[in-house]
Amino acid sequence: MYKGNTFLAIIPARSGSKRLPGKNSLNLNGKPLVKWSIDAGLKSNYIDEIVVTSDDFNIVNISKKAGVKVVKRSSELATDTATTIDVVANVIENFPNYDYIVLLQPTSPLRTEVHIDEAIELLDIKSADAIVSVCKAEHSPLWSNTLNESLSMKGFLRDYVHNQRSQDLESYYRLNGAIYICNTKTLLRENRILIEDNIYAYKMDRGASIDIDEKIDFLMCEKLMEDDTNE
Repeated sequence: MYKGNTFLAIIPARSGSKRLPGKNSLNLNGKPLVKWSIDAGLKSNYIDEIVVTSDDFNIVNISKKAGVKVVKRSSELATDTATTIDVVANVIENFPNYDYIVLLQPTSPLRTEVHIDEAIELLDIKSADAIVSVCKAEHSPLWSNTLNESLSMKGFLRDYVHNQRSQDLESYYRLNGAIYICNTKTLLRENRILIEDNIYAYKMDRGASIDIDEKIDFLMCEKLMEDDTNE
């Protein structure tokens, strides 16, 4: 609880993953990937309850051993086409009495309890309905464009970008998938994860923003953790 408001952390961890099979239960630096997010939630000063939603027997066992609640997903909510908002709404049906939900994707293991608590504090500072974590984009989108089948580069960059150094271009930020906090009633009313108004960004550094989607992400994260351990 923080300043009279209650917070329900939701960790969505289904079994299926085409790019990195079984990633949510893979061993990362000594513990399953999903356990990093569970532990961050448990260490938070403000999270009141943690719920893992999964269709995976192994993840269910990991979660129960960690002492957190579990919502077993139906087959419909465990498919590639199931939306995050449907998964979150299903958890809220089972745990309805919390002022805010805190969505913690298990694919962000370098997000810590410090980040979670700072984001919740920012929610209060801004009198916000929602907070979403972001990090600075690795490359400016101004250096990017689509390509047609001919692979022609004609008009690829806008005129004002030519002869500009990358460091002189304005900074862009991207969603990093680590933290999403939203007022429960607002989320259910708008039926969307990124609500329309009164939503603010919580900035995280890129080092803590790794989102494990493919094997290379996993290996990079593993290396970063090993380097931190050896320092």
